Amino acid sequence: MENIALAEPGAQLSIWALFWQAGWVVKLVMLGLLGASIWTWAIVIDKTISYGRMRSALNRFEQIFWSGQSLEELYRTLSDRKTIGMGSIFVAAMREWKKSFEKGAKSPLGLQTRIDKAMDLALTREMERMESQLGFLATIGSAAPFIGLFGTVVGIMTSFQAIAGSKSTNLAVVAPGIAEALLATAIGLLAAIPAVIAYNKLSSDAGKLATRMEGFADEFSAILSRQIDEKVAHKG
Repeated sequence: MENIALAEPGAQLSIWALFWQAGWVVKLVMLGLLGASIWTWAIVIDKTISYGRMRSALNRFEQIFWSGQSLEELYRTLSDRKTIGMGSIFVAAMREWKKSFEKGAKSPLGLQTRIDKAMDLALTREMERMESQLGFLATIGSAAPFIGLFGTVVGIMTSFQAIAGSKSTNLAVVAPGIAEALLATAIGLLAAIPAVIAYNKLSSDAGKLATRMEGFADEFSAILSRQIDEKVAHKG
């Protein structure tokens, strides 16, 4: 265990001073938690912007899709572009549709199954992309307080060792060492609280976006199913 001298009475209790007076273990804990906090806010900002773009993309696609434009024309427009959200699901379904009919699909049920699987895979990829890094927020939200508490325990143990060595229990002498240790817990909470709030909010937003895309996939599957029935009836 580290051996550090107790602070002199009247020592500075500013956060910066407490950090520099802390032992190296406590310093590492504080720096790690500060880094996690910065990364948490970077994820929050990135996901907030990303989800905003996704909502705008879904709104634009729905407006175009339900405007009456033909599916073939819309597919030609989107097939050569990088699409997200409903656009990716639509392109995946239409690509499977066209491949199947180009190869002379004979089973309507098999075609419908392949189209549904293609849309499910596209939806899964979109969900994975939206939910990426949310696990980090959950981890920080649950682990950061305990990491900070570890730093506090180490700091307090070191302070008690110094108290025993100096044989002084003067509060003015003891307080700085205890404050250094408690700072680690404070930083842990500073990292954990925003992470928990952000995880819950972003998970809810991702779920709402997923519900919209799932609803579109179901509607588009029904549209293609009717077209498959019409083609089968026409051939018959």
